[in-house]
Amino acid sequence: MTLQKNFVQRNCYNQFFHLLLANFLSMWGNLINAAAIVVGGFIGTVFHRALPQRYQAIVFQGTGLFVMVLGISMSIKMEHVLISVFSLILGGLCGELLRIDKQINTFGDWIKRSLKFRSEKFTNGFVSASLLYCTGAMAVLGAIEEGLGNYPTILLTKSTMDGFISIVLAAALGVGVVFSAIPVAIYQGFLTLIAFLFANTLDMAIVNELSAVGGILLVGLGINILEIKKIEVVNLLPSLVFVMVLMMVFVP
Repeated sequence: MTLQKNFVQRNCYNQFFHLLLANFLSMWGNLINAAAIVVGGFIGTVFHRALPQRYQAIVFQGTGLFVMVLGISMSIKMEHVLISVFSLILGGLCGELLRIDKQINTFGDWIKRSLKFRSEKFTNGFVSASLLYCTGAMAVLGAIEEGLGNYPTILLTKSTMDGFISIVLAAALGVGVVFSAIPVAIYQGFLTLIAFLFANTLDMAIVNELSAVGGILLVGLGINILEIKKIEVVNLLPSLVFVMVLMMVFVP
């Protein structure tokens, strides 16, 4: 009886991991998105090296304004204000406790040292681009669409947009933008797997509120890029998790 039970358990585990692997290999929309960021980043890096300092400064400022406006346009769609506020507070406390900013910056610095890049803005470009590409609604909706087995129209559209944005960002912040493709692929791949496993429990209200909180984070990122004030946006990232949890608990 025990042997039969173990056989059934192993069979279930094998089927589960085969399903995960099949879904992982089918994330071609996510892979194209990462490739577009890399290509656009390399093109922008060429411009970054060729542009005089004063032109780099104006590109830098234009990028910061764009990120702020994008964040505002996303955040005004917020419907559950208290949930968003508490998500930001709880997420910020959690991020400070875990020192997420230190971990990500350390990772960015490690890539910089390993590949012997000399750009002072490498880590800033890596972190800023990662936040920009991961906090938008298209990242969430596109990953869900692909996770549900549909044609990845949203991610392919996002790939085109991210490719062009990478050119601008890399022209302003340098080669660090190229390596933001790594966390983007991991983040969107994780969301795709979540959608694959929990397709029946996903609610568009959660996605909308997630996008609104992401917009607030982008406003903070824009403020950082414009050097108005230093905001620890990275430490606020757990708020994206808290908003989903609070929405599932308090919103029917």
